[in-house]
Amino acid sequence: MRSRRDPVTQDPVTLEVIRNALPAIANEMAADLQRTSYNMMIYEVRDFCTALVRADGELISQNVGGVSHFVADLGVIITDAVKRYGKKGFKPGDVLITNHQAVAGQHLNNVVVYVPYFFKGELLAFSMVRAHWIDVGGTSTGFGAGPEVPDPWQEGLQLDQLKIYDGGRRDETLYRVIRDNIRFPESSLGDMNSQIASCRLGTRRLDELFRKYGRGTLLEAIARIFDETEAKCRKFVAKLADGVYEAESFFDDDGVTRNERVRIHAKVTVKSGSMTIDLSGCSSERKAAVNSRTLAGARVAYKALTGPLDPVNEGSFRALEVIIPEGNIMMARYPAPMAGWSIFVPTVVETIVSALASAMPEKIPAAHHGLLGGSVVFFGQHPASKRRFVAQSIEGGGWGGRPFEDGESATVSVCQGDVRNGSIEGIEMKCPVLVKARALRRDSAGAGRFRGGLGIDMHVHNFVDGKWNFERANRRGCPAWGLWGGKSGESGGYYLRRAGESEYHAMHGSHRAVPQDSDVIVRTGGGGGWGDPLERDPEAVRWDVLEELVSPEAARNDYGVVLREDLSLDDSATRTLRESLKENAA
Repeated sequence: MRSRRDPVTQDPVTLEVIRNALPAIANEMAADLQRTSYNMMIYEVRDFCTALVRADGELISQNVGGVSHFVADLGVIITDAVKRYGKKGFKPGDVLITNHQAVAGQHLNNVVVYVPYFFKGELLAFSMVRAHWIDVGGTSTGFGAGPEVPDPWQEGLQLDQLKIYDGGRRDETLYRVIRDNIRFPESSLGDMNSQIASCRLGTRRLDELFRKYGRGTLLEAIARIFDETEAKCRKFVAKLADGVYEAESFFDDDGVTRNERVRIHAKVTVKSGSMTIDLSGCSSERKAAVNSRTLAGARVAYKALTGPLDPVNEGSFRALEVIIPEGNIMMARYPAPMAGWSIFVPTVVETIVSALASAMPEKIPAAHHGLLGGSVVFFGQHPASKRRFVAQSIEGGGWGGRPFEDGESATVSVCQGDVRNGSIEGIEMKCPVLVKARALRRDSAGAGRFRGGLGIDMHVHNFVDGKWNFERANRRGCPAWGLWGGKSGESGGYYLRRAGESEYHAMHGSHRAVPQDSDVIVRTGGGGGWGDPLERDPEAVRWDVLEELVSPEAARNDYGVVLREDLSLDDSATRTLRESLKENAA
């Protein structure tokens, strides 16, 4: 499929048109999916990705803003499917569905639907959609089961490279099996139909390109795009000093084995424009359902470093070698439970990036909250309508301070693309809850010359009995770290106050029964600070106090800034206090 003609013979205008057309197809697929889906996790939160993948598993394009830690494992699904069925085992009209963890281990809610593309009878590519279903049976409701789930069979329905449509004809038996084993068949099967429609749109648009430019021209253009993307990434890495860079972080525990840290370790080797990311030092796979089987941690970090704003394709990763041994927490062996697969991935990315802080001091930020949440998941049956409901949202946290400005507040993790929180109006309209507040957490950001971003507190009141999913606060011992003298941000957590109680209590665990008229706080962490807090502009600290982002006490204790009762700046007292704090630190 790969043509290696002399570069000067490739029409540059045609190349540029194709370069932009391929991501445009994935973007149009994404728009189609959003317009037709049933589940607010897709049409509003955007927890999905759409892509074109070659028949050999190489990524052609992904939609802009698609969930970044989805794209790392689309290719292995295709190579596995081709190995099982053979290239002659696919035909026009086929639609395949899979979520199985043996190949690309994620939680079972992340369902992949894909369709083969043929040009003049030759299998050339697949259009694919990975999207988050609201339920796949078992304990999967919402964002999936927590770390307590002992195996994938209890998590939900496992679909292993099955043809839901064979030659254009739907497999009614498989369809009924899926329908009868999920709590929200209208939503989940509606989303499946949206995924199928999106994939079919992708193949139509791809066929238009092949018919317009011809097989040879288009495949040659794709090869050139891959080569140029690879060269651009190598050029960036070549600017870094050759060497071995390491960093380490940890989680307090895995949610099941208490008081036993889960180690995250990254070793990054830079040599002549190539990069090797070695995650062998991470913990071995756990009994808790926090395992994954993915290259996402390494690939997302590499893409963020080398070309964060460029379209992603297979060339984006050619100059990267990833080392993750079998049995590692990031390359767990089926049937290791993976319901909470995404818990560690953002922190793995963060650790890789932080390892390069000394090589790129002018670019690397302090750590962000590093979690895929707080997630809001409250579900049950409405007593009046007798209909099942699920209230869902993903709430962002604080990002780390940067070498040139403060970190962003209330933003989802580095792995989540353009994922957004659910609108308060949409949540309240469809579910029996009241969102009492969604507010920035004062003093949650790590202090620094450039402070971290702030986490949030989301207050939710449930009007009916139901069940909450409470994620465990796993970063209390290792919150978002600061760089170059910056302080750590605060960690998050979940807090419940039942009807009649006066105090909130820390909570964790999935499917926790909660009575009506209870209040829950979903709390997210803040980002770490960058640089010495005593070097922050006192006027910037004063402004943070006026905006209620920083308290007067924190302004004094962390930044050495003294404010009068009217919150005006006391310059003399500030200089004296800062000198005293510097002497004590020395």
